[in-house]
Amino acid sequence: MIGEHFQFHMISNSFIHPSQLRGLKLRSTMDAGIALTHIIHSGWVKNLITSTLAFNIAQFFLSLNHQLLPLILNKTGLNHKILMFFKNYLVGRKTKYLWNNFISPSFNVNVGIGQGSALSPILSALYLSPVFHSLENRFKILKIPISIISFVDDSLFISQNKSISHSNTNLFCCYNITLSLLMKCGLVVEHEKTDIFHFSRSHGAFNPPPLDLSSLERPVLLPKETWRYLGFIFDYKLTFRSHIDFYANKAISTIKCIKLLGNSSRGINPLQKRRLYRYYILLIMLYSFLLRYYNKTPAYYHLNILWKMQ
Repeated sequence: MIGEHFQFHMISNSFIHPSQLRGLKLRSTMDAGIALTHIIHSGWVKNLITSTLAFNIAQFFLSLNHQLLPLILNKTGLNHKILMFFKNYLVGRKTKYLWNNFISPSFNVNVGIGQGSALSPILSALYLSPVFHSLENRFKILKIPISIISFVDDSLFISQNKSISHSNTNLFCCYNITLSLLMKCGLVVEHEKTDIFHFSRSHGAFNPPPLDLSSLERPVLLPKETWRYLGFIFDYKLTFRSHIDFYANKAISTIKCIKLLGNSSRGINPLQKRRLYRYYILLIMLYSFLLRYYNKTPAYYHLNILWKMQ
């Protein structure tokens, strides 16, 4: 109930940054994928190459500063009693264990915003909002044309340019600014999961240069042939062939496992297996469906794979 009221209050008063696409109702991974593909196709209309830099915040929910969050909540104009509730909710919590007639002494349980909590999505989105607003203001001051997409702790910088080297320079500056800003908020980027990927309609060989982060004491990022983000498997031309191959194999493997749930004499009946296929396996195959069919894109390959799986 508190989470529902929080979402309504924060969204109606524009406290959540519009780039945050997770932790809020009616927003999902599909929204992030559609936003990304729309930006890519819009850039191609202008003959621009789209470059993306994806990074992940390490131990996100456990790293949220419990002294900073009440200060952020104070800026939202909430009642003082609500602020005191959250201040007590986040820190100084204790519990006891009861087993039959045995009661243990009190233990400290300063878990704060635990992952999976009903309040963790909205509180984490609210925690990151000042970060994204600060980044947006700094990018405007430095005149760096960068778009941001965030899905909880998985964030994405998007740069569009005719030259990949210019995009790499912009992404390098953004990454450097982000590292220092997140560090001030008590957050650390998991550099092993940082990826760079470029989207182009080039018909010839496409070999984009790496992004050198060695001056930041970080590894050199080499572009890969495919890139996985939020379960979507992208290639540089947005054909989604690798994506549908992967999920077709996953669907067929799941179909084979359904045989273990029953046979002609016992277990689930054929009607129940049909329901499993329609309500579960087809959803696996059709994941990213809205991303693949853009402006009458040729879909012969995808439909052939779907027919084979069917």
